[in-house]
Amino acid sequence: MRAFAGHAFAEPALLAQALTHRSAGSPHNERLEFLGDALVNQFVAEALYRYWPKADEGALTRARAELVRESALAGIARTLDIGPKLVLGPGEMKTGGHRRDSILADAVEAVVAAIYLDAGFERCREVVLPWFDTMIAALPPPNKVGKDAKTRLQEWLQGRQRPLPVYALLSEGGEDHARIFRVSCTLAEPAHATEGEGSSRRAAEQAAAGAMLEKLDAM
Repeated sequence: MRAFAGHAFAEPALLAQALTHRSAGSPHNERLEFLGDALVNQFVAEALYRYWPKADEGALTRARAELVRESALAGIARTLDIGPKLVLGPGEMKTGGHRRDSILADAVEAVVAAIYLDAGFERCREVVLPWFDTMIAALPPPNKVGKDAKTRLQEWLQGRQRPLPVYALLSEGGEDHARIFRVSCTLAEPAHATEGEGSSRRAAEQAAAGAMLEKLDAM
């Protein structure tokens, strides 16, 4: 495979290594992951610096942490359809390693490094920066970034001297290894209710709070 993720590789072996997990033997992608991590942080830092010309260092640092966290990079991996292309050892294949966030995120960083080694810094930057455009555009204002949905909802209500939300567990199901929780978030003033799902009760509460913030923003 020569072309992948918007780049045509002059050295396909670099891409093959980037997509090879250590469980499949050597050469694997751990060294590439190390280099890619530094590149991703630099690209995202530059993008945020330009996107928020008046944000302070703290806000920029928190935003970068949001964009380069494991789950965010795993989301990029799924968009690029990296999972099915990963080379995994038998054990990881059996346990669904191609769907695991940690493995997907590491592979994204490794692919970034492979592009850099194949074509240089400027070409790598040109290919990789668009992967983050949607997430950067979706960031909350600089003074809110890094705060989870429940915290932001609480601050919204407290700032208007309104009662805090009430969260209630609606249902819990699924297999032991894949539990699904459904939670409601109810406000007294304004009178609204939303629901959210997650793999834990906490995650479901965050999803419900996020839905509530969207509803309030639309008012």
